[in-house]
Amino acid sequence: MISQFFVLSQRGDSIVFRDYRGDVPKGSAEIFFRKVKFWKEDGGEEAPPVFNVDGVNYFHVKVVGLLFVATSRTNLSPSLVLELLQRIARVIKDYLGVLNEDSLRKNFVLVYELLDEVVDFGYVQTTSTEILKSYIFNEPIMIDAGRLPPLGPAAMFMQGSKRMPGTAITKSVVANEPGGRKREEIFVDIIEKISITFSSSGYILTSEIDGTIQMKSYLTGNPEIKLALNEDLGIGRAGGRSDYGGSAGSGAVVLDDCNFHESVQLDSFDVDRTLTLVPPDGEFPVMNYRITQEFKPPFRINTLIEEAGSLKAEVILKIRAEFPSDITANTILVQMPLPTYTSRVSFELEPGTVGQTTDFKESNKRLEWSLKKVVGGSDHTLRAKLTFSQESHGNITKEAGPVSMTFTIPMYNPSRLQVKYLQIAKKSKTYNPYRWVRYVTQANSYVARI
Repeated sequence: MISQFFVLSQRGDSIVFRDYRGDVPKGSAEIFFRKVKFWKEDGGEEAPPVFNVDGVNYFHVKVVGLLFVATSRTNLSPSLVLELLQRIARVIKDYLGVLNEDSLRKNFVLVYELLDEVVDFGYVQTTSTEILKSYIFNEPIMIDAGRLPPLGPAAMFMQGSKRMPGTAITKSVVANEPGGRKREEIFVDIIEKISITFSSSGYILTSEIDGTIQMKSYLTGNPEIKLALNEDLGIGRAGGRSDYGGSAGSGAVVLDDCNFHESVQLDSFDVDRTLTLVPPDGEFPVMNYRITQEFKPPFRINTLIEEAGSLKAEVILKIRAEFPSDITANTILVQMPLPTYTSRVSFELEPGTVGQTTDFKESNKRLEWSLKKVVGGSDHTLRAKLTFSQESHGNITKEAGPVSMTFTIPMYNPSRLQVKYLQIAKKSKTYNPYRWVRYVTQANSYVARI
């Protein structure tokens, strides 16, 4: 059971606060924020998602810059509480359309009504958006999404000057369009988070994909949906018999394991890899899957460190985009820890470079290279000249690195998992709702050893 739930802004302001049991001091929000802001234990840069202060357990997740926090004096499962916080954030987003500080403040009555239905005296009742619609009566005050900056999940689907429709991000499940009409549409997002570790010579040591098929439906009447995936989709070891029937042949998409939402019917999945379901209201994961087969990495990283005297060295970083030229990666950040005795760093980018910035974080001796956009097939190089405060008595390469990357690549997925078609049970010949299928790849852990 949880004792309190609250949401804090980036400044530490308490936006939402609900005390369920009265066994934790009222100043817990201030204690939590002060502890997180000045976290110094174990040399960590950020506070862990779970920690204890004076007998109170604090659990928190960060969602679009907001801190969702729960407290408890009992010994709870951390994964349970962290999942609850994520689900509360998702439910609030489903109802408000836009999840940010402004929308929370303007809809605090609706948010408190949701919290009272989700949690009762510290015990979870339901986090289902569909079930909550029977108990929630306040209407959301909608925020003008057109004035919002392209941050968060909506920014995943930007491709140059084009943008995939992102209305699923900013629409409430209960509010209608202007004029009282409801736009009939359904969104399916295939989101893959990849983890790769490269050796110093560039070979792949470990590789994994954690994927999910997310769905958000704005269809009236809850019609039945059929979602068809790759016919050669296999589940289990490559070349072996699938747990759900069929076999994985050469070139097939092979999942190590997967699980489905409770609304999914698997009757025809064995035959033609089709999922049948009646989508509930709100955003939900249709299917989660994991792949450990080696796949083509979207980026290659090459690093070279050369000594240039007793107190100087030069680092050369090269990245190559291995995906097609019609694909563009966004918000790329390359980071590299430097020797602790590094005192100064000067950077040199390629001539004519646009949209790239560099920085040396002196507090933790880290090099940062930010690239706004990278087109598939392109190469980019950074040279960094290091100045040391003392002579190096060992191998510099052992005291620097590894190099890590974060990025987002819209309309690209390395697993090759595809939605072949999205079929909606038609109520009439004129019923033709909008269907949006979108793909995105993100870096979960992308590391290259030096």
